[in-house]
Amino acid sequence: MLSAVNDALLLFPDFSLILLGYLVCRFTALDRSVWTAVERLVYYLLFPVLLFHSIIKQPLDLSAASELVVAGWALCLGGIGMAYALPYLPWIGARVDRREHAASAQVAFRFNTFIALALADRVLGAQGTVLIAVLIGVCVPLLNLGAVWPMARHAQRGLFGELVRNPLIIGTVAGLSANLMGFSMPALLEPTANRIGAAALGMGLMATGAGLQPGRLRGDKVLTVALLSIRHFWLPVLAWLLARVLGLDAAQTTTLLIFSGLPTASSCYVLAVRMGYDGAYTAALVTMSTLLGMLSLPFVLGILRTL
Repeated sequence: MLSAVNDALLLFPDFSLILLGYLVCRFTALDRSVWTAVERLVYYLLFPVLLFHSIIKQPLDLSAASELVVAGWALCLGGIGMAYALPYLPWIGARVDRREHAASAQVAFRFNTFIALALADRVLGAQGTVLIAVLIGVCVPLLNLGAVWPMARHAQRGLFGELVRNPLIIGTVAGLSANLMGFSMPALLEPTANRIGAAALGMGLMATGAGLQPGRLRGDKVLTVALLSIRHFWLPVLAWLLARVLGLDAAQTTTLLIFSGLPTASSCYVLAVRMGYDGAYTAALVTMSTLLGMLSLPFVLGILRTL
């Protein structure tokens, strides 16, 4: 009981910012038009800087974290595989709209990096920040490839062009390259980068709340249940199994479990719209995933972590 209360308290600051963003957007003059601009600022500038700075902050010893990297890749490939398989399953496939699936499959395997960084730091401190940065660095390119590919194929758009223009991939690849080449942030720029990172987390969480659209789920209930089950149940179970099979230590196991139980990325909606799809259904899935994250994160931290 005490552990559950502690887990809820760990999650409270992040989800309170999401709730604040929702309330501000719905009940003040700072309406959707304001938050659309905020989302673009966070997605195209603040968040790539945060990723870059998080990755280069401390030298990455990829060999020491090799088991965690393998686990992260296996978890991502498992999520992508489960999401892609849905239209081909005997009972589910006939009930899934292929275009809607192309835009929303990403919800099953992408993750909210704002919450990831904030929660890893709160649970494990500086070590957690480094470990989650490793996972972000090695997994974001793979997950973005998985998200863009079905939409680009269905909309007949160039996959390579969409990937090289993605700001999250640019920030991640730049950070990994700089870290492996031994680059460190000049001391003069450290305070600026720290402030940008804090702004990215705070504004990103509030923008997540502002983008919530309760009541927009429509029609494809089978696809909804399937995608959210992958995101909030099957991926945590897979993460637990991978941690046992690969022999991850306590900190790496906790990091992988946090990674597996996160709500989906709020930018799923942004990406779907930018690729020419109707984002209403994807936005509703993001809403449901954010709410379910309040259950899946205590599940991974309070139950799976102790098994």
